[in-house]
Parts: sequence; C-alpha cells; structure tokens
Amino acid sequence: MTVVRTDAARAGIGLGSAIAVAISWSLHGSIVWAAIHGFFGWFYVLYHALTRPGGLFG
Repeated sequence: MTVVRTDAARAGIGLGSAIAVAISWSLHGSIVWAAIHGFFGWFYVLYHALTRPGGLFG
C-alpha cells in the first residue's frame, strides 16, 4: 500500500485530481473529459480562492 501511495505522489496524482477524474468519468463517461478535469482541477481551486471574498488570507 505504501509503495502505491508514494508512486502516485511522485507522479503528481493528488487526491483532488483523482476525485475530479472519478466524478468526471462517472458523469461523462469520457477519458478525454476525465483527463481535462484532472489536469485543470488545481487551476479552479486557485481561481476560486483568488476571486472569492476572503480568498487565500481568510
């Protein structure tokens, strides 16, 4: 179990990306959309944090 977790972390796969891919796959059934949502997931998190009142600094 530890080997799988460290290999995934080295590959840059985070929990948020994995969840984005899983939800995208379940909604759209498309590998292309799942890859796009997994790739751009962190950009949305940053966008959301920067554009909302309080943002990054509470």
